[in-house]
Amino acid sequence: MSIPPPPGSRYPQGPYGPPPADWPQAHRPHGTPVSVNALAVAALVLGVLCFLPAAGLVLGLIALWQIRRSGQSGRGLAIAGSVLSAVGIVLWVAVLSTGAASEVWEGFKDGARRGNEVLSLDKGDCFDAPGGLEGDTYDVDRVPCEGRHDAEVFAVVTLPGGAFPGEGEITDVAAEKCYALQDQYAMDTWAMPADVDVYYLLPSRESWRFGDRAITCLFGDTEAGLKLTGSLRADPTTLDTDQVVLLSTANALDTALHEEPEKSPEDDLAAHRAWAGQVHDVLGEQIEALRGHSWPAGVRKPLAGLVEDMEDAREEWRRASTAPDADTYFAHYDKAYGSVDGPATVTARKALGLAATPPASGEEEEDTAEAQV
Repeated sequence: MSIPPPPGSRYPQGPYGPPPADWPQAHRPHGTPVSVNALAVAALVLGVLCFLPAAGLVLGLIALWQIRRSGQSGRGLAIAGSVLSAVGIVLWVAVLSTGAASEVWEGFKDGARRGNEVLSLDKGDCFDAPGGLEGDTYDVDRVPCEGRHDAEVFAVVTLPGGAFPGEGEITDVAAEKCYALQDQYAMDTWAMPADVDVYYLLPSRESWRFGDRAITCLFGDTEAGLKLTGSLRADPTTLDTDQVVLLSTANALDTALHEEPEKSPEDDLAAHRAWAGQVHDVLGEQIEALRGHSWPAGVRKPLAGLVEDMEDAREEWRRASTAPDADTYFAHYDKAYGSVDGPATVTARKALGLAATPPASGEEEEDTAEAQV
């Protein structure tokens, strides 16, 4: 027979007396809310999102152990999170083993590059830049070259891989390459509008990380708000063979003339004499190219006159290359330049249907600007 507990006792009196006070109590007074185990919730979230599945599995197992000891709710959440996380681990192993992760990453990179950088442009493309050519051009609209447009791409230069070389170095490469390539696309330099200049779009530090290595060289108007009309392309795709031969010789000579030493002949006569010898040699090569080409009957006489002028200029450059002093050098220099873009060149260009108005020199442009002011 059991003996009733004395009044005020917390526990029923058993055969061995009341339980020790420090025992964990699994019961709960009626009406007390049951808390949800936080780790069980976290395990379920990670399992559903398939994000860090290993962590979700570990959190789910810990949550089950805590729930068993504390009496909290959330056992179903912990089990679901553990199962989903285990499935996630299996899926990640499968993705990594089949190479699908690499394809996903490449797709992400392509999307990021398209979303954050300039639309991929090719040689011959024309486009409008809502932000203008002078600012950061991150978005452009490709348009037909026949209509009005902000710019026309004349070359794309691909940089080597490796670490990002820095904006300064990329800009230097762009200036060197783009200015050197412009005459290959627009061979008839006399047809180039005076207010058109070279611009370039460069890879940024961010786009470089996604594989962007392209320097895009383009023509644009130097006057803000003005647009180009029609294509500036004048190369073997738009010119006939006779036009290409004449323009090739003219551009080769222009390239040689642009290599003139910076110091004056008084300061560095030796450099100027060496340069004059180089121009003499280039003229010889271009004369042979003109003589070796089979010209149509209607342009043979104008071309013969041009070759004669080039021969005279070549002799003056030869004499300049051996001048004993600066005054003598200048005398031959002036005579040699007198044959550059002279009447014979204009006549030959007209006969071939090319632009026949020589471009204004830097001094002539400055005089014109002062007259307009």
